[in-house]
Amino acid sequence: MERKQASDFDQRVLDLYDDYAHGRLNRRDYIARLGAFAVGGLTVEALLQSLTPNYSWAEEVAPDDGRIVTERATYASPDGGGEMKGLLAWPAQGEKFPAVVVVHENRGLNPYIEDVARRLAVAGFLALAPDALTPLGGYPGTDDEGRAMQSRRDRDEMLQDFVAAARWLDTHARSTGKVGAVGFCYGGGVVYQLSVRLPDVIDAGVPFYGSQPSAEDVKKIKAPLLIHNAELDQRILAGAAAFEEAMRENDKSFTAHVYPGVNHGFHNDTTPRYDEEAAKLAWSRTIEFFNEHLK
Repeated sequence: MERKQASDFDQRVLDLYDDYAHGRLNRRDYIARLGAFAVGGLTVEALLQSLTPNYSWAEEVAPDDGRIVTERATYASPDGGGEMKGLLAWPAQGEKFPAVVVVHENRGLNPYIEDVARRLAVAGFLALAPDALTPLGGYPGTDDEGRAMQSRRDRDEMLQDFVAAARWLDTHARSTGKVGAVGFCYGGGVVYQLSVRLPDVIDAGVPFYGSQPSAEDVKKIKAPLLIHNAELDQRILAGAAAFEEAMRENDKSFTAHVYPGVNHGFHNDTTPRYDEEAAKLAWSRTIEFFNEHLK
Protein backbone atom coordinates (compact mmCIF):
# COMPACT_ATOMS: atom_id res chain seq x y z
CA MET A 1 0.00 0.00 0.00
CA GLU A 2 1.27 3.47 -0.89
CA ARG A 3 2.50 5.34 2.13
CA LYS A 4 0.37 8.35 3.02
CA GLN A 5 1.54 11.44 4.86
CA ALA A 6 -0.34 13.68 7.25
CA SER A 7 -0.56 16.32 4.53
CA ASP A 8 -2.61 13.90 2.41
CA PHE A 9 -5.47 14.08 4.93
CA ASP A 10 -7.87 16.65 6.24
CA GLN A 11 -6.63 17.36 9.78
CA ARG A 12 -10.09 16.46 11.05
CA VAL A 13 -9.55 12.90 9.78
CA LEU A 14 -6.31 12.61 11.76
CA ASP A 15 -8.09 14.02 14.80
CA LEU A 16 -10.78 11.34 14.42
CA TYR A 17 -8.09 8.67 14.27
CA ASP A 18 -6.50 10.10 17.42
CA ASP A 19 -9.84 9.96 19.23
CA TYR A 20 -10.36 6.37 18.10
CA ALA A 21 -6.80 5.30 18.95
CA HIS A 22 -7.19 6.68 22.48
CA GLY A 23 -10.60 5.19 23.17
CA ARG A 24 -12.54 8.45 23.04
CA LEU A 25 -14.46 7.19 20.01
CA ASN A 26 -15.74 3.65 19.45
CA ARG A 27 -15.20 1.91 16.14
CA ARG A 28 -18.78 2.30 14.94
CA ASP A 29 -18.79 6.07 15.50
CA TYR A 30 -15.27 6.36 14.08
CA ILE A 31 -16.38 4.72 10.83
CA ALA A 32 -19.56 6.76 10.72
CA ARG A 33 -17.71 10.05 11.10
CA LEU A 34 -15.10 9.08 8.53
CA GLY A 35 -17.99 8.80 6.07
CA ALA A 36 -18.14 12.59 5.88
CA PHE A 37 -14.67 12.57 4.31
CA ALA A 38 -15.27 9.73 1.83
CA VAL A 39 -15.76 11.92 -1.23
CA GLY A 40 -14.51 12.03 -4.80
CA GLY A 41 -14.30 8.27 -5.21
CA LEU A 42 -12.57 7.76 -1.84
CA THR A 43 -14.37 5.10 0.20
CA VAL A 44 -14.55 4.73 3.97
CA GLU A 45 -12.78 1.39 3.60
CA ALA A 46 -9.91 3.07 1.77
CA LEU A 47 -9.69 5.72 4.47
CA LEU A 48 -9.63 3.06 7.17
CA GLN A 49 -6.89 1.14 5.43
CA SER A 50 -4.74 4.21 4.88
CA LEU A 51 -4.96 5.15 8.58
CA THR A 52 -4.30 1.65 9.94
CA PRO A 53 -0.69 0.99 11.06
CA ASN A 54 1.48 -0.74 8.47
CA TYR A 55 4.33 -2.49 10.27
CA SER A 56 6.33 -3.20 7.16
CA TRP A 57 7.28 0.48 7.29
CA ALA A 58 8.68 0.34 10.81
CA GLU A 59 11.64 -1.97 10.45
CA GLU A 60 14.81 0.11 10.60
CA VAL A 61 16.79 -2.65 12.32
CA ALA A 62 16.01 -6.22 11.30
CA PRO A 63 15.61 -8.84 14.05
CA ASP A 64 18.62 -10.73 12.67
CA ASP A 65 20.85 -7.65 12.32
CA GLY A 66 24.40 -8.77 13.06
CA ARG A 67 25.18 -5.68 15.12
CA ILE A 68 22.86 -6.75 17.92
CA VAL A 69 21.61 -9.71 19.93
CA THR A 70 17.95 -10.13 20.90
CA GLU A 71 16.01 -12.53 23.07
CA ARG A 72 12.58 -12.91 24.60
CA ALA A 73 13.16 -12.08 28.24
CA THR A 74 11.08 -12.95 31.30
CA TYR A 75 11.13 -11.00 34.55
CA ALA A 76 9.14 -10.97 37.77
CA SER A 77 6.55 -8.31 38.53
CA PRO A 78 5.10 -9.40 41.88
CA ASP A 79 3.02 -6.23 42.35
CA GLY A 80 1.84 -6.25 38.74
CA GLY A 81 1.10 -9.02 36.28
CA GLY A 82 3.33 -11.65 37.86
CA GLU A 83 5.68 -13.13 35.25
CA MET A 84 6.19 -10.59 32.47
CA LYS A 85 7.78 -10.94 29.05
CA GLY A 86 9.42 -8.54 26.65
CA LEU A 87 12.04 -8.06 23.98
CA LEU A 88 15.61 -7.62 25.25
CA ALA A 89 18.21 -6.28 22.83
CA TRP A 90 21.88 -5.35 23.24
CA PRO A 91 25.01 -4.75 21.13
CA ALA A 92 26.77 -7.82 19.78
CA GLN A 93 30.13 -6.43 20.91
CA GLY A 94 30.83 -5.64 24.55
CA GLU A 95 29.96 -6.94 28.00
CA LYS A 96 28.05 -4.25 29.90
CA PHE A 97 25.86 -1.44 28.62
CA PRO A 98 23.74 1.42 29.93
CA ALA A 99 20.13 0.25 29.96
CA VAL A 100 16.86 1.70 28.70
CA VAL A 101 13.27 0.62 29.36
CA VAL A 102 11.15 1.10 26.23
CA VAL A 103 7.48 1.67 27.07
CA HIS A 104 4.90 1.00 24.39
CA GLU A 105 1.71 2.89 23.56
CA ASN A 106 -1.79 1.82 24.64
CA ARG A 107 -1.81 -1.34 22.52
CA GLY A 108 0.94 -3.67 23.70
CA LEU A 109 4.36 -4.55 22.35
CA ASN A 110 3.85 -4.15 18.62
CA PRO A 111 6.52 -4.37 15.89
CA TYR A 112 7.17 -0.61 15.93
CA ILE A 113 8.16 -0.63 19.61
CA GLU A 114 10.25 -3.78 19.13
CA ASP A 115 12.12 -1.93 16.39
CA VAL A 116 12.71 1.02 18.72
CA ALA A 117 14.36 -1.39 21.18
CA ARG A 118 16.60 -2.71 18.41
CA ARG A 119 17.50 0.85 17.38
CA LEU A 120 18.65 1.50 20.95
CA ALA A 121 20.77 -1.66 20.90
CA VAL A 122 22.47 -0.47 17.70
CA ALA A 123 23.19 2.80 19.51
CA GLY A 124 24.97 0.92 22.32
CA PHE A 125 22.28 0.30 24.92
CA LEU A 126 20.76 -2.70 26.65
CA ALA A 127 17.08 -2.19 25.83
CA LEU A 128 14.08 -3.93 27.36
CA ALA A 129 10.66 -3.47 25.76
CA PRO A 130 8.12 -5.14 28.07
CA ASP A 131 4.73 -6.30 26.85
CA ALA A 132 2.03 -5.16 29.26
CA LEU A 133 -0.33 -7.63 27.57
CA THR A 134 1.67 -10.61 28.85
CA PRO A 135 -0.96 -11.61 31.46
CA LEU A 136 -3.57 -11.66 28.67
CA GLY A 137 -1.48 -13.74 26.27
CA GLY A 138 0.71 -11.02 24.77
CA TYR A 139 0.34 -8.62 21.86
CA PRO A 140 -2.29 -10.22 19.61
CA GLY A 141 -1.00 -9.11 16.22
CA THR A 142 -3.18 -6.05 15.56
CA ASP A 143 -3.35 -2.72 17.31
CA ASP A 144 -7.14 -2.71 17.49
CA GLU A 145 -7.13 -5.98 19.44
CA GLY A 146 -4.15 -4.88 21.49
CA ARG A 147 -5.84 -1.61 22.43
CA ALA A 148 -8.95 -3.44 23.59
CA MET A 149 -6.83 -5.88 25.62
CA GLN A 150 -4.75 -3.17 27.29
CA SER A 151 -7.90 -1.31 28.33
CA ARG A 152 -8.89 -4.38 30.36
CA ARG A 153 -5.78 -4.31 32.51
CA ASP A 154 -5.67 -2.50 35.84
CA ARG A 155 -3.61 0.65 35.23
CA ASP A 156 -1.87 0.58 38.61
CA GLU A 157 -0.84 -3.05 38.18
CA MET A 158 0.33 -2.33 34.65
CA LEU A 159 2.48 0.55 35.89
CA GLN A 160 4.05 -1.83 38.39
CA ASP A 161 5.10 -4.05 35.47
CA PHE A 162 7.25 -1.21 34.12
CA VAL A 163 8.54 -0.34 37.60
CA ALA A 164 9.66 -3.98 37.90
CA ALA A 165 11.26 -3.80 34.44
CA ALA A 166 13.37 -0.79 35.42
CA ARG A 167 14.50 -2.47 38.62
CA TRP A 168 15.29 -5.66 36.70
CA LEU A 169 17.48 -3.74 34.26
CA ASP A 170 19.21 -1.89 37.07
CA THR A 171 20.72 -5.15 38.37
CA HIS A 172 20.93 -7.11 35.10
CA ALA A 173 24.27 -8.82 34.45
CA ARG A 174 24.69 -6.88 31.18
CA SER A 175 23.73 -3.53 32.73
CA THR A 176 26.13 -0.88 33.97
CA GLY A 177 23.48 0.16 36.49
CA LYS A 178 22.69 3.34 34.58
CA VAL A 179 19.02 3.15 33.56
CA GLY A 180 16.95 5.38 31.31
CA ALA A 181 13.37 5.20 30.08
CA VAL A 182 11.74 6.20 26.82
CA GLY A 183 8.05 5.87 26.05
CA PHE A 184 5.40 6.93 23.59
CA CYS A 185 1.83 8.13 24.24
CA TYR A 186 0.71 5.93 27.18
CA GLY A 187 4.40 5.05 27.49
CA GLY A 188 5.37 8.71 27.72
CA GLY A 189 3.15 9.00 30.78
CA VAL A 190 4.80 5.90 32.22
CA VAL A 191 8.24 7.48 31.78
CA TYR A 192 7.12 10.40 33.91
CA GLN A 193 5.78 8.00 36.55
CA LEU A 194 8.99 5.97 36.60
CA SER A 195 10.91 9.19 37.19
CA VAL A 196 8.58 10.00 40.09
CA ARG A 197 8.47 6.52 41.64
CA LEU A 198 12.05 5.38 41.05
CA PRO A 199 14.21 8.47 41.56
CA ASP A 200 17.18 6.36 42.62
CA VAL A 201 16.89 3.99 39.64
CA ILE A 202 15.97 6.17 36.66
CA ASP A 203 18.91 8.28 35.54
CA ALA A 204 17.31 9.86 32.44
CA GLY A 205 13.77 9.98 31.04
CA VAL A 206 12.46 10.72 27.55
CA PRO A 207 8.66 10.99 27.32
CA PHE A 208 7.17 11.34 23.84
CA TYR A 209 3.77 13.08 24.04
CA GLY A 210 2.88 11.59 27.42
CA SER A 211 0.48 12.73 30.13
CA GLN A 212 2.32 14.69 32.79
CA PRO A 213 2.34 13.80 36.50
CA SER A 214 0.81 16.09 39.09
CA ALA A 215 2.68 19.20 40.15
CA GLU A 216 2.95 17.74 43.67
CA ASP A 217 4.94 14.78 42.31
CA VAL A 218 7.53 16.95 40.58
CA LYS A 219 9.61 17.32 43.76
CA LYS A 220 10.22 13.55 43.75
CA ILE A 221 11.94 13.58 40.35
CA LYS A 222 15.73 13.43 40.27
CA ALA A 223 16.42 12.38 36.68
CA PRO A 224 16.85 14.91 33.88
CA LEU A 225 14.00 14.78 31.36
CA LEU A 226 13.95 15.32 27.61
CA ILE A 227 10.34 16.01 26.59
CA HIS A 228 9.04 15.65 23.03
CA ASN A 229 5.60 17.08 22.21
CA ALA A 230 3.66 17.84 19.03
CA GLU A 231 2.22 21.25 18.16
CA LEU A 232 -1.11 19.78 17.00
CA ASP A 233 -1.48 17.61 20.11
CA GLN A 234 -3.58 20.01 22.18
CA ARG A 235 -4.62 17.28 24.62
CA ILE A 236 -1.06 16.76 25.88
CA LEU A 237 0.02 20.38 25.47
CA ALA A 238 -2.84 21.44 27.74
CA GLY A 239 -0.85 20.17 30.73
CA ALA A 240 2.65 21.00 29.51
CA ALA A 241 3.02 24.61 30.66
CA ALA A 242 1.97 23.95 34.27
CA PHE A 243 4.20 20.88 34.51
CA GLU A 244 7.22 22.69 33.10
CA GLU A 245 6.65 25.61 35.45
CA ALA A 246 6.56 23.18 38.38
CA MET A 247 9.83 21.66 37.15
CA ARG A 248 11.43 25.11 37.07
CA GLU A 249 10.08 26.05 40.48
CA ASN A 250 11.57 22.85 41.93
CA ASP A 251 14.88 23.42 40.15
CA LYS A 252 14.58 20.22 38.10
CA SER A 253 16.59 19.53 34.96
CA PHE A 254 14.58 19.27 31.75
CA THR A 255 14.49 20.24 28.10
CA ALA A 256 11.16 20.43 26.28
CA HIS A 257 10.66 20.49 22.52
CA VAL A 258 7.40 21.14 20.69
CA TYR A 259 7.69 20.04 17.06
CA PRO A 260 5.81 22.44 14.77
CA GLY A 261 3.00 21.29 12.53
CA VAL A 262 3.04 17.64 13.62
CA ASN A 263 0.55 15.32 15.30
CA HIS A 264 0.55 13.19 18.40
CA GLY A 265 2.30 9.98 17.39
CA PHE A 266 4.69 11.69 14.97
CA HIS A 267 7.52 9.29 15.85
CA ASN A 268 5.48 6.17 15.02
CA ASP A 269 6.53 5.40 11.46
CA THR A 270 3.64 3.03 10.76
CA THR A 271 0.81 5.57 10.39
CA PRO A 272 0.26 8.76 8.37
CA ARG A 273 0.80 10.84 11.50
CA TYR A 274 4.51 10.01 11.18
CA ASP A 275 6.65 13.03 10.35
CA GLU A 276 10.08 11.99 9.14
CA GLU A 277 11.88 15.25 9.85
CA ALA A 278 10.51 15.65 13.38
CA ALA A 279 10.91 11.95 14.18
CA LYS A 280 14.55 11.84 13.12
CA LEU A 281 15.38 15.04 14.96
CA ALA A 282 13.64 13.84 18.13
CA TRP A 283 15.41 10.48 17.95
CA SER A 284 18.84 12.01 17.41
CA ARG A 285 18.22 14.23 20.41
CA THR A 286 17.13 11.18 22.41
CA ILE A 287 20.29 9.22 21.65
CA GLU A 288 22.46 12.25 22.39
CA PHE A 289 20.63 12.72 25.71
CA PHE A 290 21.04 9.08 26.73
CA ASN A 291 24.70 9.17 25.69
CA GLU A 292 25.22 12.19 27.93
CA HIS A 293 23.41 10.91 31.01
CA LEU A 294 23.84 7.13 30.85
CA LYS A 295 27.24 6.51 29.28
